[in-house]
Amino acid sequence: MKKILFVHNNFPAQYRHLAETLANRPDIQLAAIGTQTARRMPGVKLMKYSVRDPNVAATHPFARRFDLECRRAEEVLYAASSLAAGGFVPDVVLGHPGWGETLPLRSAFPKAHHVTYCELFYRVDGEDSGFDLEFPQTGMDGEVGLRLKNAATLLALVDCDRAVSPTEWQRSTYPDEFKSKIKIIHEGVDVDRAKPSANAKLRLPSGVTLSKKDEVVTYVSRCFEPVRGFHIFMRALPRILAARPRAQIVLVGGEGNPYGASPPEGETWKSLFLKEVAGQIDQSRVHFLGHLAHQDFLHVLQISSAHIYFTYPFVLSWSLLEAMSTGCLIIASATAPIQEVVNSDNGILVPFFDVEQLADRVIEALAYPRRFKSMRAQARAMAVKDFDLHRVCLPKMLDFLGFESNERDTKLDDPVLVSSDEEI
Repeated sequence: MKKILFVHNNFPAQYRHLAETLANRPDIQLAAIGTQTARRMPGVKLMKYSVRDPNVAATHPFARRFDLECRRAEEVLYAASSLAAGGFVPDVVLGHPGWGETLPLRSAFPKAHHVTYCELFYRVDGEDSGFDLEFPQTGMDGEVGLRLKNAATLLALVDCDRAVSPTEWQRSTYPDEFKSKIKIIHEGVDVDRAKPSANAKLRLPSGVTLSKKDEVVTYVSRCFEPVRGFHIFMRALPRILAARPRAQIVLVGGEGNPYGASPPEGETWKSLFLKEVAGQIDQSRVHFLGHLAHQDFLHVLQISSAHIYFTYPFVLSWSLLEAMSTGCLIIASATAPIQEVVNSDNGILVPFFDVEQLADRVIEALAYPRRFKSMRAQARAMAVKDFDLHRVCLPKMLDFLGFESNERDTKLDDPVLVSSDEEI
């Protein structure tokens, strides 16, 4: 019986597909450690922990993040010790170092094989920091603080046996001396679910139902914020809506904790940029849907006439790959993470800050949809070829961990690229 431990504050997160697959195997026993936001899964023993908000006023500002990570690591150590006392001593430990949770794991389980998840190594240049001068970093102290965000990650890279990063660009952010440890394996997209559909419909809160017959511009982000180009998209709306009087704008996402800078006190990034353009747009055609159930989210993509995805040089969103798998016409920023998967054959790239060009490309996409049928098909083909969960990504991960793929993982029928002209 092989025992595997997942450590992620928001489990299952990136480990969902892997955990679901391994939980069905009689020769494998699974456990996980996470915070109160972690979700239970069948076949996985979940140990939850919590961290009180400590008073770090007396801690040097440079050390406050690491202080919090160490407090979190202490709670993880208690959870790991409890698992060991109950007889669960893992053979393999998979952990995300971003919150300090991996700090005690080598000491807790010295004989285990440790695999670190490499999402992003923070840098002062070449990434999100300093990319958008409208929202600058705060001087030298800000730079030092940014570098210190890597402390737990560096310790994890020293401690681990191997590591995984989802994309080539994300791996490239890490120091050269660690890259030999890092394998590129994406978590994958279920291309059998995220696929084109000629009959998809989306019912808006207003009661209006949209379908592929409508002009629908879609934008998706976990949080509406500058890191994902929300400000650029909002500033393009006046021209788009004026030029296309039948266009409907559908935005999926929330106003919660942003990846990047926080908005001014008393504002959200959504409220700030909506106010900026409010007098220039017909707000009855702009629909903020919040966070959706996954099937409803797929319906948004399936009816999309043009899907906008912008990002700073930062972590690539799963939503872009699902949009490609669904056969969306991708209009994206020409930034490095995106250019790894989107090119002139399968999408449209525009400079991140060029509001006018973004508006022009969206207007063209709505006016001449048949011009872009090939791009849609190529986007779907790219997702199937490189990011198919069951046939590509999951088998790679299982092989990486030394497990054989079972029949469900590797012997599915070939995915349908395009089932009819109407679907693309």
